[in-house]
Order: sequence, then structure tokens, then C-alpha cells
Amino acid sequence: MMSYLCLENVVKTFNKTEVVKKMNLEIKQGELVSFLGPSGCGKTTTLNMIAGFLDVDGGRIVVDGKPVHLLPPNKREMGMVFQNYALFPHMTVFDNVAYGLKLRKVSKSEIHTRVTEALEMVRLAGYEKRYPKELSGGQQQRVSLARALVIKPKVLLLDEPLSNLDAKLRQEMREEIVEIQKKVGITTIFVTHDQEEALAISDRIAVMYEGRIEQVDTPVAIYNHPQTDFVSRFIGEVNQIQGQVVEALNDNQCLVSLDGYEQVLSVHQPKDSVIDFYIRPEKIQISIENSGGLQVRVERKMFLGAKTRYILVNKEKHFIADISNVALNPDLVKEGKHVCIKWNPEDLLATKK
Repeated sequence: MMSYLCLENVVKTFNKTEVVKKMNLEIKQGELVSFLGPSGCGKTTTLNMIAGFLDVDGGRIVVDGKPVHLLPPNKREMGMVFQNYALFPHMTVFDNVAYGLKLRKVSKSEIHTRVTEALEMVRLAGYEKRYPKELSGGQQQRVSLARALVIKPKVLLLDEPLSNLDAKLRQEMREEIVEIQKKVGITTIFVTHDQEEALAISDRIAVMYEGRIEQVDTPVAIYNHPQTDFVSRFIGEVNQIQGQVVEALNDNQCLVSLDGYEQVLSVHQPKDSVIDFYIRPEKIQISIENSGGLQVRVERKMFLGAKTRYILVNKEKHFIADISNVALNPDLVKEGKHVCIKWNPEDLLATKK
């Protein structure tokens, strides 16, 4: 499938500082891509350049084969859902949703039809005459979404749309947004700093840091195969381990010592090289028998329902292990006792700077 929305060497500068640095990204039609990163990484700035609320200082933005970066916002055919909903308090739900259509001088009969369809889509049929103050936060967000979709935009832009909702409603709304997005088939960019949110809803995630895209990939690939040191540390939780090459076995494998636990790993480095690795808490295995691996002391354990989290110590090094209570009975693992931890070599990945 051809790219539908393209960012080509896009740059944004504030006070002589580049906050978005020659960004390149291609998004397919109908795809939902999340911009994920810490505060100040440039994700909302990039979204605002796509929407036309900020000028591009370099590069260009192309939608459906046509450059749009020099067009005003109302000529770009994009729908925007803001973090604070941005509803008009003096207007009814119907009038809020109809606002963009009235600006486009759509006929009254078509406005009625399209607003009715949009409100049905977001499950707010019957709320037409209510005012924003009479709605819950989730309902206000649905009105904002309906207002963005009713104009039938080419691209839907969502700027942290769920951050003002409580946890349960947030989860419900993100599922509804994905359901509507897939039903309509609209190309969508979703800005968030919530990793779980991005992993749950995205076709692909663009992880951003200091004005650059560190990695663009599927949620599974981002989580299991981070390509940079930042992505490995930012996405989910990790244990960082330092290993030393004992022997280079061939062009693709080395024997590596990880605090005395030796493993053959798929790395290529000279003898005595020091390599940083990481491993997810759920990839660590615990054995109460001395069956090889790394000896650690159980400092603390936390029962979390289906799993138990273990805080483990080896010398000055701390490990976090999340173990299913089906795989290991937590009653067998006592705080203060020593256990053995190990992992599969393929689960231990070298990071890249």
C-alpha cells in the first residue's frame, strides 16, 4: 500500500533551537500511528505542524500526493481532537458537532443527516440538545470526536485525547476510538505519553526523543526488539545487565560472562569487550534449586494477582522478575532466601546507543 501521509525532512525551530529535527515518516492510508515519547520530545509540535497550527521551518508535509504544509488549517481537510475537548460551552451538542459543516456552508438537510450519523457513531444519539456542562468527561470527548469526524477529514489527529479521564473510562474510550477508526478507515495520528495506550491501540508506534524519531515499528516489535538504548529503557520495564566477552566463538557468537553466569550469545565483539544488555522482568526464570544461572537473594516479593513480582539482589545489582503464579508457587519463594535466576539467550538483547 502506498504512503498516504508523508513527513519529509520536517524541521521546527523555537528561539534558534531545533525542537523537531529533519523528521521523516510515511503513514499508510487507514493506518493508526501513535507518536509516543516523554514531555518535550516534539510529538505535539509535530502534530500541530501537520494540522497547520504551526508553520514548518524546513521540509514538507504531503497528504495523498499533494503538499499541504503551506496551506492554512481549514484547507488541509484534517479533523483535530484536543486534550481539553475545546467544546463551545454556549452551544448544544448538535451545534458543536455541526460547527465545522456550517463553516463549510453545507446545506441544513445534509448537516442534520451527518451530525445524526456522527452522534450515532459515538453512541450519543439523543444527546443533541444537551450542553457540554451537562455531560461527563467521556461524553464530552465523544462530542469532540464526532465534531472531528463529521467533516469527513482525510486525516484524524488526536492530541492526548484521554489524559483528562479516569483509568477505567480511559480504557473504554481508547477501545471505542479504535473501533470507530477501523470502521471509518481513516488515517489517524494519536499523540500520547502513555506506553500502554500506544501499545494497545496502534498499528505502528513512532517513539520520539529530543525531536527525532528513534524507532517506528509495530507494538510487538517496539516492545520485543527495541533498536536503540532509549527505546529499550523507555518502553516497559527492563533489567539492565553488563556482560564481558570471555571468548569470540565465531563471526556471530560470543561466550559472555554476566556476573559469572556464562552464556553463548548472538553478538560479535572482541574478547574482554563490555556490552550492555537488557531483559524484561517477565523473561526472567526463577529456580529454588541451585541449577546454574545467577545466584540472587529475594529481597522482596509482591503478590499481583495472576503474577508475583520479585525484587532480587546480586551483590549491588537489583533485578525485577515477574513470574506467573501458575509457573511458580510464590509460597515456595521466601524473602531473604537465595534462589537461582536464568533466562533464554534469545531474550537477552544488546542495546544500541
